[in-house]
Amino acid sequence: MASERFVPLVASVATAALAAILLLAPSDAHGQQIPSSVSADALRVCADPSNMPFSNARGEGFENKIAEIVAGALQVPVRYYFMPQGPGFVRNSLGKRLCDVVIGYAAGADPVLHTNPYYQSVYTLVVKAGGPLDGVERLADPRLKGAKLGLAAGTPPADHLLDLNLLGSAKTYSLLVDRRYESPVEQMVADVASGTLDGALLWGPSAGAVVQASKVPLKMVPLLHEAERPPLAYRITMGVRPTDHQWKQVLNRVLTERAGEINAVLLSYGVPLLDDDDQLITAALPATGGKTP
Repeated sequence: MASERFVPLVASVATAALAAILLLAPSDAHGQQIPSSVSADALRVCADPSNMPFSNARGEGFENKIAEIVAGALQVPVRYYFMPQGPGFVRNSLGKRLCDVVIGYAAGADPVLHTNPYYQSVYTLVVKAGGPLDGVERLADPRLKGAKLGLAAGTPPADHLLDLNLLGSAKTYSLLVDRRYESPVEQMVADVASGTLDGALLWGPSAGAVVQASKVPLKMVPLLHEAERPPLAYRITMGVRPTDHQWKQVLNRVLTERAGEINAVLLSYGVPLLDDDDQLITAALPATGGKTP
């Protein structure tokens, strides 16, 4: 889904709270039996060729790195079917058996069978470090009255701004764009850096790496204290075909065994990660050498 993946356009990205990954019996790579319904000679991944920081055709996104971790556990190479994410993406890739998994998908979002969530993240407020909004932690903060905030049209923060009478001064950016030519997230972050915006409300995984790369010091504040509806924190899973229950279980085992490596990748891209208690995770789990502890 363009710049914010399968993040809800009203509620289409995911749901909240990083549920504990189901612990299954430990197994090494040779024990990961790939079912006959999927390719046995490669991890075939459905991905967008130009959707950084998630994925690109050069393998530079964090979902590319996570795909490599999963493929390593299965002892197969990664093979991509690239297609711009948008209407028909799942139907024309996963649905046509041109690939076997989508690496990042919102928990509960149709039309896939979901693995267990492998991370939970949250929308954030991006502001200038040391600026007038530095220190704001809630959208109800009086300092946001009259502030010019940027957000992607149709995403959950819009409802919160409307409830707080902050939407009138906000600037909306298109979400569904061709990422080969446009990047709403990069534009919003640049507008905060330049002072065109006072702040931007962005899905954390989309914004983390862009904020890290900014030459102007910025802060990304996870919005952990907002009203529950619509939620601003969401679980992210991998998506497989609705009939591929065995394949789902294989991936669940890998996600459990490689959780530390996956978290390390996400944190290195500036993704704000939440634990089961909605608290920020600041360090990756220790590596387990491919074994479930």
